[in-house]
Amino acid sequence: MERDIIQKVKGFRTIDGAGVNLVRVLGNTTVNEYDPILLLDSFDSRNPNDYIAGFPMHPHRGIETISYVYKGKMSHKDSLGNEDTIGDGEVQWMTAGSGILHEENLPASERLLGVQLWLNLPSKNKMVPPAYHRIRNSDIKEIPIEKGLLRLLAGNYNEHKGYMSKYLPLDYYDIHLEAEGSISINTEADMSVTVFTLTGDAIIGKDYISEKTAVKLSEGDNVIIKSAGSPCQVLWISSKKLEEPVAWGGPIVMNTRDELAKAFDDLDKGTFLQEKISY
Repeated sequence: MERDIIQKVKGFRTIDGAGVNLVRVLGNTTVNEYDPILLLDSFDSRNPNDYIAGFPMHPHRGIETISYVYKGKMSHKDSLGNEDTIGDGEVQWMTAGSGILHEENLPASERLLGVQLWLNLPSKNKMVPPAYHRIRNSDIKEIPIEKGLLRLLAGNYNEHKGYMSKYLPLDYYDIHLEAEGSISINTEADMSVTVFTLTGDAIIGKDYISEKTAVKLSEGDNVIIKSAGSPCQVLWISSKKLEEPVAWGGPIVMNTRDELAKAFDDLDKGTFLQEKISY
């Protein structure tokens, strides 16, 4: 059965961090529909003044943040002592778990183009140890498709395997289609699938979807994505629904209001970090 679009969300411009201009697509009003994807922010600018202010040190608990920088660079520093910079096609995967502090800087570049996702953690994994992982270009398979290319950022695509998510399954593809390109993707019927048009317009199923739009697909075992007459770049995000309660406060996402209050109380008391700080 072919999947249909059951909801679409067009991104809107906003400012976050210390003054970063970005396109917010998914957030706290789309939690139930796009479960387990909590947030989707898109970065797309040729003006460094839009983003070089970056995101100063801030806390997270209860989620994973997955940053894909297709063009440009992102530098990461955290309370575990990790310092790293990714760029031009690489991924940062941070498990906040029980609690982490981190900062993200965005150096000036010819173009900054990418996406950050927040992937919810199951209730049983909310307080796992925090961790950081870099997915390098050498770890990402580039799979030719007819009139296009699929970059396997994480998970599985047919017989190909990429970086495997530890707590939830996640198939994450960066699909490039030429002007007349198309791709047919087979899926497990119960997977929760979101598709995002990063650049250009696409036809997903039977619907014309404009750039910077996320769509949620119905259950099914197949979907066809086509370019809409010009080249496009589409992100495929497929995981398992959690169907758990969500208590969201700023950078922290737990299951109950009491857990959320405990997290902020820990911040106030200086007991937020459960792991030894390395710097």
